[in-house]
Amino acid sequence: MRPKIYLFGDSITEASFDEAGWGASLANHFARKADVVLRGYSGYNTRWALKVAERVFPPPADGGDDEQPLAVTVFFGANDACLADRSSAFQHVPLQEYKQNLDAIVSFFKRRWPNTTVILITPPPIDEAARLLHPYVVEDLLGEPERTNEAAGAYAKACVTAAEECECPVIDLWTKMQQFPDWKHAYLSDGLHLTQGGNKFVFEEVVKTMKENGLNAETLPVDLPLIENIDPTDPLKAFQD
Repeated sequence: MRPKIYLFGDSITEASFDEAGWGASLANHFARKADVVLRGYSGYNTRWALKVAERVFPPPADGGDDEQPLAVTVFFGANDACLADRSSAFQHVPLQEYKQNLDAIVSFFKRRWPNTTVILITPPPIDEAARLLHPYVVEDLLGEPERTNEAAGAYAKACVTAAEECECPVIDLWTKMQQFPDWKHAYLSDGLHLTQGGNKFVFEEVVKTMKENGLNAETLPVDLPLIENIDPTDPLKAFQD
């Protein structure tokens, strides 16, 4: 009855249904018009995402949904961009492979759902100093962060290039967020993950991009009659069509 929008990504996607999260806001935005389905996997990179894509989105014969979703967001790169010689090296994916993996993920969705809008989202910028203030970040012997903003920027650029080559829309968070002077405090809670302000920023960018690609909540039909369209003298009549 109701079409779907899938959110596929790492921890920034997994946490998007937290309070004031961008995914929760998106679900509210499309209430009664589309189901926003969370498929976020904390710590995952594009290599792992590509490996499990068939399991996460099985074909109809294997229990998957045969109805094409309206859109899929693909939001990976923050973990791929971990430095290869630091504490999170096991998550690192070389830059060229990252781009190839994005190409393959987009191709997977286009084969599965040719009419679905696939939206790529770049990794956000990194506040390196803030990364070292959090106890769950294991520092290397030099006391340096496991991620740098420069590396995140390179992966963001590769994501934009992949989107251009695949002819799909892209949200360049790395560039857009840094256009705000206080982005480190306004948008990032620990130098990587999002504050409420950062979640609002992502939500607004996703909605804007969807509208630009013909997916507008205001024009989507509701799945069942609204209360104002139900005749109080004969309520059941509204459900006969």
